[in-house]
Amino acid sequence: MKLDWKKTFFIGFGFLGTMVLWQIYNAFVPIFLQTGHPGFLSSRDVFGFGLNATTTGAIMGIDNLAAIFILPMIGIWSDRIRTPIGRRYPFILSAAPLAALAFITIPLAVNLIKPENNGSLSGNTGPFSLFMIAIAIVLLAMAILRTPVISLMPDLIPSPLRSKANGVINFMGGVGFIIGSFGLALLFDINPLYPFLGAAGILILAVVLLFATTKEPAVEDLPHPGEHETSEEEQAVSALKGVSVVPQKYRKSLFALLGAIFLLFVAYEGIGAFFTSYAINELGVSEGFAPTLFGLAGVTFILFAIPAGFIGAKYGRRRTIIAGIILFGLDMLLGYFVTTSTQMGIVLAVSGIGWALINVNTLPMVIDTTDDGRLLGTYTGLYYLASQIGAAFAPLMMGSVIDLFGSNFRTIFLSGPAFFVLGLIAMTLVTRGEAHGSNPVEVQA
Repeated sequence: MKLDWKKTFFIGFGFLGTMVLWQIYNAFVPIFLQTGHPGFLSSRDVFGFGLNATTTGAIMGIDNLAAIFILPMIGIWSDRIRTPIGRRYPFILSAAPLAALAFITIPLAVNLIKPENNGSLSGNTGPFSLFMIAIAIVLLAMAILRTPVISLMPDLIPSPLRSKANGVINFMGGVGFIIGSFGLALLFDINPLYPFLGAAGILILAVVLLFATTKEPAVEDLPHPGEHETSEEEQAVSALKGVSVVPQKYRKSLFALLGAIFLLFVAYEGIGAFFTSYAINELGVSEGFAPTLFGLAGVTFILFAIPAGFIGAKYGRRRTIIAGIILFGLDMLLGYFVTTSTQMGIVLAVSGIGWALINVNTLPMVIDTTDDGRLLGTYTGLYYLASQIGAAFAPLMMGSVIDLFGSNFRTIFLSGPAFFVLGLIAMTLVTRGEAHGSNPVEVQA
């Protein structure tokens, strides 16, 4: 059995488009929120709302709360829906244009801030309201878009090849990350609107290319293992629906895996949410260059994404993830002592390798907890349920620590490794999720 590389790369266009948009979002929305606050030192003439790190973190988390509930529901819905263009594309083609338009509105709302009201929330009620509405629409549309986009991979790729395929998908996501970091982000120093225009355009182009090159399989062509008994959980329209088809002896492993994913995303997303703030305040770089510096992690992620899939297939996904946790955690701890952008570039380059080992193999582990091909969207939703809960809590946790230590953005490199340690403990309890047909399927904790 061989992987269809061409088809897999085409599937990755959707993930590329979403990653470009999220890179610009995560890089600059915290800057708009914090600029004007006494503890935040902007390197150029940028306007903002003057919020502290805790409030900024809460907002960056609140905009993920809707996705926590929407992602699993969309996965279940897209498993069940039948249309002439497939199960996933109705969601993808409707959500992408809405996300793009709302995304462009974010910097336009900031442009409404008058110079004399810079850093004042009370003086910018109108612009702030428009800003928050735009963020809410972006989050809603991207939540509708994401699960169907990711579900296309397990729809089209057999179980034993999914670690390799997910490596390709994450490679494409890494390309999107690089486009955002090394291309679009630098345009912020020219005009803050330009990166948002570019990201919106790339998202639309990526979705068009995905639709033009990738056809969904017919439902009857998907694998259908033996039927399981109907239970109350299966009848409930909720994210936990997928747990009902997991044998009781495997549920401990599933919960441990989802818990580990939650903890790892708290660490990763917390650092990511405040990295540009850290780089501007602690390293003295410009707003446009800060995401470019962070993009060095994306370079090594791209270079190592496909090898990480091979490593997961050869040595086991669980062992590979644990190795990535140790590497990434220790590397981030070193980041606390960095004093120059060159040193930070080295730290970030190593971190990209660690995150590839983790991220490439976690989604296939969740998906392969089940043998039922009809519920792949449901399990994809469970994965994103865990990751989005982590993403929702992470900015608030990191922001609170930053403010607790007097607007000290360097503390993200202490909080992050602490959650990696907890994630490592959770991974030792995982016994299910290796590729189907491999030997063994189950490992000992």
